[in-house]
Amino acid sequence: MKLVFLDRKTLAPEVKLRRPAFDHDWQEYNETTPDQVVKRLQQATVAIVNKVTINADVITRLPALKLVAIAATGSDNVDLDACRNAGIAVCNIRNYSESSVPEHALSLMMALSRNLHAYRDSVAHGRWQASGQFCYFDYPVRDLKGQTLGLIGYGTIAQELERMANALGMKVIVAARKGQTATAGRQPFEQVLAEADILSLHCPLNNETYHLIGEQELGLMKPDALLINVGRGGLVDEQALLQALQEQRIGGAGFDVVSAEPPPADHPLMQALACPNFILTPHIAWSSHASMQRLADQLISNIEAFAGGQEQNRLV
Repeated sequence: MKLVFLDRKTLAPEVKLRRPAFDHDWQEYNETTPDQVVKRLQQATVAIVNKVTINADVITRLPALKLVAIAATGSDNVDLDACRNAGIAVCNIRNYSESSVPEHALSLMMALSRNLHAYRDSVAHGRWQASGQFCYFDYPVRDLKGQTLGLIGYGTIAQELERMANALGMKVIVAARKGQTATAGRQPFEQVLAEADILSLHCPLNNETYHLIGEQELGLMKPDALLINVGRGGLVDEQALLQALQEQRIGGAGFDVVSAEPPPADHPLMQALACPNFILTPHIAWSSHASMQRLADQLISNIEAFAGGQEQNRLV
C-alpha cells in the first residue's frame, strides 16, 4: 500500500507520527497546492489530508485510491458523495480535542467578558498613567457566573463546554436545529439566539449550516451578547458580523476560524480586528500538544483498521 500525506505541515513538527504496522510505502509533503494533488496521489492507495481539497474531479483521476484518511474531524474539504460513488472509504478523527477546543472557547468568553484585550491595549498606550488613579472604567467588565450560554450544536466539544460552564455557575441552553421544533433538551433556534448572553457555535459546516448566523440572526441576539465560533468560518456571514461590530449591535465576538484560512488582509474579520471587542486567533483551538498527539495516533490507527478490513471512524 502506498500512503501519501499531502499536508504534514498542518501538524506541529514535534508531534510524533508513527508509521503503520504493515508493509507500506510512505510519502509525505509539507504542503500541496491544488494543481499538485492528482500527480502526488497518482499511485496512492491511501490519501492523508487535513485541509487539502479532494473533490469529484480529483477522485475520477485516481483509480488506485481506496481510502481518504482525514487528519481532522471536519470533512468539508472532501467530496463524500463522490468518494461513495467511487467506492473509496473515508475516515476522520473524533473526540481528540474534547478539552482543548472547549478551553479555548471558554478563554475567548472570559477575555471578552472582562475586556482583557481592550484593557491591555489601553494600558500599552498610556491610558493608566493618564487616568491619574489606581484604575479606570473605560470598558465594561462582567462575570460569567449567572450568564446564559447558548450552544449551537451539541457534540462532544459542546457537551464538555457545558460542563465547564456549569462549574462556573452559568445557565446553559441548547438550540434545536434551525427550522425545527423544540425537542427534549432543545429550545427553538430563534429563542436561544434571543436569550443567550453568549452564543457558541459547535456544528459542522455543510449546506444546511452555511451562514447559519447572518444579519437576521445577529439582529435577534441581545445587543450586548457575545458570539463565539470555534467551529467553521462559513457558519457565520462575516460581512454581517463586521457591520454588527462596527455599529455596536453586538457586545463582541471571539473567532478561531475564518471562511478563508489564512484570510486576506481585506477580509471582514481582519477589518474587525480594529474593534476592541473582537478577538481572532489562527485556528489553534484544537492544537494543544496533547490533542495533536491524540489526533496523530488516531490517524494511524484508522489507517491500520482499514488495512485490516475493519471500519473505524468511517464517514463513507
